[in-house]
Amino acid sequence: MMPFSVRVSNFQNNTTLNICDAELLGKTIVQDELTMNITESYYGEKFIEREEAKLLLKNSSVINMVGKETVSLSIELGIGNENGIKMISDIPFLLVFKM
Repeated sequence: MMPFSVRVSNFQNNTTLNICDAELLGKTIVQDELTMNITESYYGEKFIEREEAKLLLKNSSVINMVGKETVSLSIELGIGNENGIKMISDIPFLLVFKM
């Protein structure tokens, strides 16, 4: 199976990327009062490999990431910052806005 699930949308010259580890798709993660639904409508347009994920991460202006693989790939590429990572039930979540 492809390691990443993505949905890409373009609006006014900005590319928004919603990307998660493929195995998280369809799951709900809960911690205290926080519930996060990793829905197909938000993250599940298509499954992609690592190389395509790298290109999308580099070329998107707003990135919403969930999952260990996804977040570590973005940190490896220098996108996002470890300080920005939030943990929800041991699953990393990171939001990046490139200006």
